[in-house]
Amino acid sequence: MIGHLIAALVAAIPAPQTETGAYTRYELLAPATHSFRIVYEITAATAGATTYFNPIRPGSVARDEHVTDRATGKPLAFAEVDGTVARAGGVADAAPGDRFIAVTLAHPVPAGGGARLLIDKTYEDARSYHADGGNDIVFDRSLGIKRNIVVLPPGYRLVAVNVPSQVLEQPDGRIAVSLWNTGPEPAPLVVRARPGAVTTRVRSAVTDLLTERAAQSREIVYTLNPPETHSFALTHDYTETNPGVAAYVNIVRAGSTASAPSARDLDTGEAFVAEPVHGAAAIRALEPDAGDVTPDTDAIVFRFAPVAPGTSRRLRIAETYTDPDRYGLKGDELVWHRSFGRPTNAVVLPAGWALTNSSVPATVTTAADGRVRLDFINPRTDEIDTVITARRQP
Repeated sequence: MIGHLIAALVAAIPAPQTETGAYTRYELLAPATHSFRIVYEITAATAGATTYFNPIRPGSVARDEHVTDRATGKPLAFAEVDGTVARAGGVADAAPGDRFIAVTLAHPVPAGGGARLLIDKTYEDARSYHADGGNDIVFDRSLGIKRNIVVLPPGYRLVAVNVPSQVLEQPDGRIAVSLWNTGPEPAPLVVRARPGAVTTRVRSAVTDLLTERAAQSREIVYTLNPPETHSFALTHDYTETNPGVAAYVNIVRAGSTASAPSARDLDTGEAFVAEPVHGAAAIRALEPDAGDVTPDTDAIVFRFAPVAPGTSRRLRIAETYTDPDRYGLKGDELVWHRSFGRPTNAVVLPAGWALTNSSVPATVTTAADGRVRLDFINPRTDEIDTVITARRQP
């Protein structure tokens, strides 16, 4: 009897709400309104969840809200609810009086996947966005999300920003600052601007080189096998948005061999077919812009249903690589030496190995099974050459 009661109580406790992939775009509206549009990308990640709760920051007044399912492009139903409802739904720190947007998901979150959402709303918040003497305007807001962009109103030029940021002219001529917050605490962002910007955009001679780093959402995790094998499993997550695309071609880096390929749609859990491709001609038939391929280059192609206009797919590519040149033993020391081109990369050491060196700053955590994980964030647009060493634990 007691056992059944405990089981019932455990079943009644909601799974904690989890999310990933957060990215926020703030568009500052006319200064007198103290208002800014927020376009928030987030992935609900709690397996089986049917609702996602998005907090409304205290002190802000929300309006013009709508929510879209990123996978299908279709609108989703939502309602503004109290913190007691959010707490009952898995938001542990929600309190009575807090306000949340409760989004009804298109389908339960698949295990190991997610439900990708686009939440569009407008906030009025004079404490965050206001004039500061003369003609200057200030956007002063603590940003807990790691990836953000703030777009100035038309006709304003950037005077100062206190957090290292990219400065990027938007297609309509507005100036924006984009940032990766690489630290554990919220970024205390302060942006100052004043009238005087050119409002007609002229295409820059280097426009093609100016890509927003914070908007890039590719993620790679390398899980190292024992160094004697020179092998590591990897997962590569990315979002395909181009209509008509029906395949992903993964070109195997020179010096590596790939095995055990698999892929699935993280939005639905659906698995895809993988097939090997060999040689430059065969690869370029699938990927015309592929560079640095030779008659000896290998690739793996993953095929899926074509992306329909207005939709997207979040894909996970998985493989095992063997690469003696970049991973192995030197004496009794594990050595990993590889360059990372994506903004987010993680390396998980083999069981029983203790970290001794990381040439590039990383966040280090230890899993319940004792394996050490290093997470690297590269906010720059170039690659980072990374050396990791470890020794067997006694």
